[in-house]
Amino acid sequence: MNNAIARTSALLSTCAFLLTGCGGGTNTVTNSPTNSPNSTPNNTATDTPATTGTLSGAIPIGIAVAQTSNVALLGQEQVAGAKLAQKYFNSKGGVNGTPIKLVFQDTSGDEAGAINAFQTLINRDKVVGIVGPTLSQQAFSADPIGERAKVPIIGPSNTAKNIPEIGDYIARVSAPVSIVAPNSVKAALKQNPQLKKVAVFYAQNDAFSKSETEIFQQTVKDQGLELITVQKFQTSDTDFQSQATNAINLKPDLVIISGLAADGGNLVRQLRELGYKGLIVGGNGLNTSNLLPVCKAFCDGVLIAQAYSPEHPGEVNAAFRKAYTEEYKKEPPQFSAQAFAAVQVYVEALQSLDKKSKVNKLQLPEIRTELNKQILQGTYNTPLGEIGFTPTGEVIQKDFYVAQIKMEKDGSKGKFTFLK
Repeated sequence: MNNAIARTSALLSTCAFLLTGCGGGTNTVTNSPTNSPNSTPNNTATDTPATTGTLSGAIPIGIAVAQTSNVALLGQEQVAGAKLAQKYFNSKGGVNGTPIKLVFQDTSGDEAGAINAFQTLINRDKVVGIVGPTLSQQAFSADPIGERAKVPIIGPSNTAKNIPEIGDYIARVSAPVSIVAPNSVKAALKQNPQLKKVAVFYAQNDAFSKSETEIFQQTVKDQGLELITVQKFQTSDTDFQSQATNAINLKPDLVIISGLAADGGNLVRQLRELGYKGLIVGGNGLNTSNLLPVCKAFCDGVLIAQAYSPEHPGEVNAAFRKAYTEEYKKEPPQFSAQAFAAVQVYVEALQSLDKKSKVNKLQLPEIRTELNKQILQGTYNTPLGEIGFTPTGEVIQKDFYVAQIKMEKDGSKGKFTFLK
């Protein structure tokens, strides 16, 4: 990762609520007068790193994802995956006999929420590293805080261009959109080789959607298709009649949507209600079963590229899939698998580090620095398959998929069916 770090120019103060994870015991940092679980941070709008103290008890790992706002449809799946990882790895002895404890902070759906969550986890909760945030838009604002404090950050779903380049302590387990997104357009062409005209929709207020639509639009051109219109919207929008009507009047054969689950699902529904009958490709923000209650029967047939398949072979994925289906009565989604994988990376990197130098003997800043180095050196057999990292923190992953949503006629139930 290079050292060109994005700067946050304004001091933001937003009330942050500490949400506790399941199990794992307690954690404290010695020699620190403000580490009480019930203490109020002196100034959550600063990002001064902890400079003293060693760990005692469970090892704290921060989970900063969206549990409220319209982004919660994605963040809730990440919470589920992270909690399953905590239970799974603690049942296997945690970090060489020491359990991990996940410390949850709600980033909500905006940059201020992510910034506040990161500051609280770093300065008050004294975590060794952070999984988060949910959105790339949030990462560009919050990740520099982790970089300045020299705290490892692993993005579970940040696929926009230049995320790892934010700094030396920033990595991600979510493959970049430039690798994943084109697969769904190619799948659409395979289903209908006669496709010619393409309409593109994207959320202009979301960094990931803006990055993803650039890839989609370039893929359209690379495949020799005609891009007939580009329609913009906001992730907070619920009425898309104007944009949908404008596109339908141009008679597209394919519609591509880059947005989030709530707005994307409503857009799918309104396109169908207005008479559009062609194929629809959804971007990564629509890659959640929480989309299905939004567009219901109208979700049927939507194509979405995947970085995870429940059917991927491997011991860890089999255990993850079994635990998820037993808990939630449905197949695990990509966002849960990626959150599980991010926690797994921390656990296995901590295990390797602990074998070299006992983690509970190191000062917290040293743990964070050495952990960051270990993360980038490791190879991990996760639910996503085998992954590793480049020296800049970019994930190395080889297995990708495309799924198509299949709904029951009444829209009551649906599932992601993986294409061969």
